Amino acid sequence: MNFEDEDFELREIQRLEGHTDKVWSVAWKPATGINGVPAVFASCSGDKTVRIWEENSTGSFQCQAVLEETHTRTVRSCAWSPSGKFLATASFDATTAIWENVGVDFECVSTLEGHDNEVKSVSWNNSGSLLATCGRDKSVWIWEVLPGNEFDCVSVLQGHTQDVKMVQWNPSMDALFSCSYDNTIKVWVENGDSDDWHCIQTLGESNSGHTSTVWSLSFDASGDKMVSCSDDLTIKVWTSKMQEWDQNAPWKHVCTLSGYHDRTIFSVNWSREGIIASGAADDAICLFVENNDNEVGGPSFKLLLKKEKAHEMDVNSVQWNSGDRRLLASASDDGTVKIWELVRLSGQKLL
Repeated sequence: MNFEDEDFELREIQRLEGHTDKVWSVAWKPATGINGVPAVFASCSGDKTVRIWEENSTGSFQCQAVLEETHTRTVRSCAWSPSGKFLATASFDATTAIWENVGVDFECVSTLEGHDNEVKSVSWNNSGSLLATCGRDKSVWIWEVLPGNEFDCVSVLQGHTQDVKMVQWNPSMDALFSCSYDNTIKVWVENGDSDDWHCIQTLGESNSGHTSTVWSLSFDASGDKMVSCSDDLTIKVWTSKMQEWDQNAPWKHVCTLSGYHDRTIFSVNWSREGIIASGAADDAICLFVENNDNEVGGPSFKLLLKKEKAHEMDVNSVQWNSGDRRLLASASDDGTVKIWELVRLSGQKLL
């Protein structure tokens, strides 16, 4: 994908209403929006519900289901299993619910308990065999997915000193990443000789890391690069040679993007094609691409575009769809979800 010498627009396709409180997170269902399969995504909210949205034949989205009467407080995070059969939802009620998608219906088949208080994030590994959760109790939990909708906690990781904001698995291997109010990102892997998980690296201020709360992180398609965002108003890109044969390869800071948002950056997401999206408390969405002009000193990134006033309030979550169209979903404190499409300014969709 060549973004040189072209002008692009992030065009608003649809504004979706239905939630009655802040929308915290959005998650696209895997293998939708591609090969003629309608795009599907979930959104979760302070209204204690999760909404499932599906693209219709005209390309617009409609709410197909409302998952309610299970969580008793804010639903903060949602994540689909790789097969798309299950949706995990993490709530301030200290539980994580597992929903099974049967046809058009969703049934809560398991409730994971153990965190002391608010669960902030949930993430499945690439094979769907492991689930991670994290919360305000400073802990990260790893759950093994067993037959019969059973989930067994295999490890409780206690490395962070403050609220853990997000957990995310690397897409190419079973390494878990967590980011926190303690300003750090931690990398966790399993000890090969035992079932113990341990922290192999902490990315903090001493190794060019963030100087305030780290809210979100995301990987490129290969899992070799990571992007993170923070209350320090910066976005940082990291790289590693981490592969199956060397889980312990260190992550190194390669560049910092600053001056693009003037309030807390809550969400970053890396598209399969290498476009980084960010959403922030300044109500804006920014898109960044790798700058091919600068090969010295490793990769650098440049602003592709900034969408001011993308929402009327804070942008809490931005997520790219991995299908045929370059669709971006955003969630906001204004109670709405918006669907955007990245198009050339000539009006032609990206080919």
